[in-house]
Amino acid sequence: MTTRILKALALGVALPALTAGMAAAEYDYGSFDGTVLRVKLIGGAQYEPLYAEIGKWEELTGATVEILSRKNHFELDREIKQDIAARTLNWCVGSNHTSFAPQYGNIYADLNDLIDPEVLAGFTPLLLEHSTVGGRLVQLPRHSDVSNLFYIKSLFEDADNQERFVAEYGYDLAPPETWEQVADQAKFFANPPQFYGTQFVGKDEAITGRFFEQLVANGGQMFDDDMRPVFNSEAGVAALSWFVDLYEAGAVPAGVPNYLWDDTGLGFASGTVALNLDWAGWSAFFNDPENSSIAGDVGVVRAPKGTAGLRSGWSGSHSFSITETCGEKEAAASFVTFLTDHDRQMVEARTGILPTRTAVWDDAIAEFDSRGDSFLVEVFETFRASMAEDAFTPPLIPEWIEVSNVLWPQLQAAMVGDRSPQDALDRAAASAVEVMEDAGYY
Repeated sequence: MTTRILKALALGVALPALTAGMAAAEYDYGSFDGTVLRVKLIGGAQYEPLYAEIGKWEELTGATVEILSRKNHFELDREIKQDIAARTLNWCVGSNHTSFAPQYGNIYADLNDLIDPEVLAGFTPLLLEHSTVGGRLVQLPRHSDVSNLFYIKSLFEDADNQERFVAEYGYDLAPPETWEQVADQAKFFANPPQFYGTQFVGKDEAITGRFFEQLVANGGQMFDDDMRPVFNSEAGVAALSWFVDLYEAGAVPAGVPNYLWDDTGLGFASGTVALNLDWAGWSAFFNDPENSSIAGDVGVVRAPKGTAGLRSGWSGSHSFSITETCGEKEAAASFVTFLTDHDRQMVEARTGILPTRTAVWDDAIAEFDSRGDSFLVEVFETFRASMAEDAFTPPLIPEWIEVSNVLWPQLQAAMVGDRSPQDALDRAAASAVEVMEDAGYY
């Protein structure tokens, strides 16, 4: 617990909560003159606006932040594992994620002992639950993720497209309700190499997650009750076949097996993709005429349904953690509190990123509405419904990333035609059994 908290409790003083109406300058972040806080952060287009705020915390506290890394999360995860192996955890704050956190053991401190209780009370309780590993709150949720379907509105409003589509497919052209309809429309709109119907990430845990949510939407699951891999089921084959079919049809760019999040986000903003399942954090970018060729022409609907009538909704939260080896835990706690406070979450919400503080949802929608930004109002209302009704996490187990690492190369192999979907998933399931056996599940 921080010195400030201990003093306040000893004197019977109520701690100031960082509430919706409280500016950062009104909150006591402490004084850390001369402290250098070494941090490792996730990088990428949608994450950068928050980091422009770091100078404000430095000014408030007198501390200096030294950013050692700013990488995509898959590269950062590999670097952190190298630090663990080399015993060089000589930094204090790191970007984390609810899907990644269970694998790191006890390298991160319990934030229940470091963060003001009234600050924690401002977060959505379920997100704090997902941020807890083995009874310890090892991460403070920065923002939540779930994906919905963005589309170019004018393509659907075009009378010629509507007439040709109904003639070819037998139903009206409209934003899709099912993944089968997405496939139909992606093939209809595709005109490679100038234009593509859709796209998807194709490597690392990114493609594992996309496969996972299609699997669930088809009524399947990753593991049975005994934690044996069962993703090579009929539902799993159908899920993987969806990706394979669109790749073989040329409805997606040939490079998708190497795509990650920046590739899909920038690709849709380029105006060369009709339909794009993506995170909310790209919303403002898609509708910004300085960055996007489709600004003013972007629609969004809830993620489509699979064969089981369920919507896809792979979800989790990006977060910040504090290492147990950190010698400046009080400064680190102040820093992560600042990065996730109301004002900072509003900074991220203005780009479309989904907040983890309950009050920010309402405040963001009210702000968007007051300035006449009907698009971001629609985005937040759509994503709020998805978070409430569609969102589900992958298994929050230490072995998730290790299982992903034996699965995604097989997904790639099927995508490019090196293996059939069934063979690829059978091979991945056999490798996943070994992972789970080694971990002592059976």
